[in-house]
Amino acid sequence: MVNILIVYHSQTGKTKKMAEAVARGANSIENVRTILKEAMETTLDDLCSCDGLAIGSPEYFGYMAGAIKDLFDRTYYQVRGRKEIFKKPYVVFISAGNDGLGALRSIERICIGYQFKKVYEPVIARGEVDEDILTVCEELGKVIAAGCEAGIY
Repeated sequence: MVNILIVYHSQTGKTKKMAEAVARGANSIENVRTILKEAMETTLDDLCSCDGLAIGSPEYFGYMAGAIKDLFDRTYYQVRGRKEIFKKPYVVFISAGNDGLGALRSIERICIGYQFKKVYEPVIARGEVDEDILTVCEELGKVIAAGCEAGIY
């Protein structure tokens, strides 16, 4: 069984909708189990034990949500040098009122420090989270789940 961790923060519900769509996509792949968690509830063990990671954040002031940054801050020094983190596949989804690029850059920069491996282009919802965006989020979930299940990543 492959475990995909979908960690997110949401105040308005937009990023949560995206996270749920990513989970639906991942769950559509056989032999995959998703763990959908808010960032403040996510632990070091969650990060270490998953086979793939989807990170979802709203864009606040051109940056990731503080709860996502807090997760990285709480776990970084504990994971340094741990082989179960090295090259862990990840994807990103962002709900943005602006362009989302600042939030994306900040997340990707930290993921480089963790030595995670980006495996697919991010999904950025600019404005409302509509059915088209949710469909793309489902595809994002399918991609990371199928790649992990097949051993590609």
